[in-house]
Amino acid sequence: MRLLLTSDTHVPRRARRLPAELLAAIDAADVVVHAGDWVDEPTLDLLESRARRLVAVHGNNDGPGLRARLPEVARAEVAGVRFAVVHETGQAAGREERCARRFDGSDVLVFGHSHIPWDTTAASGLRLLNPGSPTDRRRQPHCTYMTAVADAGTLSDVVLHRLPPTGSASNSRPAGSDC
Repeated sequence: MRLLLTSDTHVPRRARRLPAELLAAIDAADVVVHAGDWVDEPTLDLLESRARRLVAVHGNNDGPGLRARLPEVARAEVAGVRFAVVHETGQAAGREERCARRFDGSDVLVFGHSHIPWDTTAASGLRLLNPGSPTDRRRQPHCTYMTAVADAGTLSDVVLHRLPPTGSASNSRPAGSDC
């Protein structure tokens, strides 16, 4: 099963639309995981219409409409891999241990909020993945998302994809968003 992991899309605050490369990756994926901070419901509608399967949560920037449609925590099994999804995990220090306790019984935790890509494994074996943001790189050199493969209870081929900067003052993105 081909997975696409994303978070912190922040449409339309940081971008007017999702990058074309991300949309193509959504179309190619068997499962799309979104770890919150959509900001607008049309982006959720778009992913629901394009994704074969969507596993998603709301984030701290999501209003009442999105919170009514999405849980704070989602759990899903994909090809024998047990996923948990949440937007916020707290400070980086102690994250692995905290999350291993909170998400006991999961193999992989997908989270967002920081816009900082993260790929670590807790002592318990829980793998923690943050795909960054495809629209708001903040202090990172690139906007990003992740892909992975789940098969027979194993997660493999985890790849962090860097989105190219638009580099044009005439692009359709708000100031400060260069992805």
